[in-house]
Amino acid sequence: MKIIMLGAPGAGKGTQAKMIAEKYSVPHISTGDIFRANIKSGTALGMEAKQYMDQGMLVPDELTVRILLDRVAQEDCKAGYVLDGFPRTIPQAEVLEKELHKLGEKIDWAIDVDVPDENIIRRMSGRRACLSCGATYHMEYIPPKKEGVCDTCGSDLVLRDDDKAETVKKRLDVYHEQTQPLIDFYTDRNILRTVDGTLSMEDVFAAIVAILD
Repeated sequence: MKIIMLGAPGAGKGTQAKMIAEKYSVPHISTGDIFRANIKSGTALGMEAKQYMDQGMLVPDELTVRILLDRVAQEDCKAGYVLDGFPRTIPQAEVLEKELHKLGEKIDWAIDVDVPDENIIRRMSGRRACLSCGATYHMEYIPPKKEGVCDTCGSDLVLRDDDKAETVKKRLDVYHEQTQPLIDFYTDRNILRTVDGTLSMEDVFAAIVAILD
């Protein structure tokens, strides 16, 4: 069972990917994690990726796919895996498809956690964080007992730059431009399935399980 998770930043696809991995006993693989692991271990691939990252450049698609294939070739991926955050673009999807094809493998499902932009902006701009103890809140869903003050340590809560509405909007624009075409790519291959990401976390997961089972 080889699965790709698609969805805009803040749609909750990472949470769903972890839940799928747990239920089906397959690894949850995010490219950020693999890069960090390779760099920490000092592998040849990791050192190559680090050269780009140290210059603030994007790691080339071909190298990213090589690092990814190295990861999915490991023993714990025999029964499958969940890819989270890759591919992000059509060229990445094409390279991945080509390399998997050489191994006689393919992606089984691409699951799109679909949430309208306005919901994501509301979700993310409602977040508040305590920089002292790391506790997180949401003004609508998990508000602190006293507005602007952390329940745990009494420090001030802040709206992180990443969660500001204008920043979220920019990230969504990039997503629609780069990643949205993947929806068509995987629809053409008849493996795309869309779930309503506005539902509760449990209901979204139940919808995904219904597809996978």
